[in-house]
Amino acid sequence: MLIALIARDKDGALQTRLDNRADHLAYIEKTGVVSQAGPLSDGDAMTGSLIILEVEDMAAAQNWADNDPYAKAGLFKSVDLIAWKKVVG
Repeated sequence: MLIALIARDKDGALQTRLDNRADHLAYIEKTGVVSQAGPLSDGDAMTGSLIILEVEDMAAAQNWADNDPYAKAGLFKSVDLIAWKKVVG
């Protein structure tokens, strides 16, 4: 099952993102369920994350999201998990 994780950073949280980036990237590598990922941007600065998870079910996606170092550091003001169907690419 593919799940789109769309997370929006708290205002003024760029330093939190930068401080936890290495741990976040290591978590992505370690868990092996991320199909695609990258930061959202307002054109100048990172403002959130878009991550495509390939997991068994929504509970697994929620578990992944809850254990992301960015989430544990309190970076996000919101996180949405949405079932997603790949059509192109």
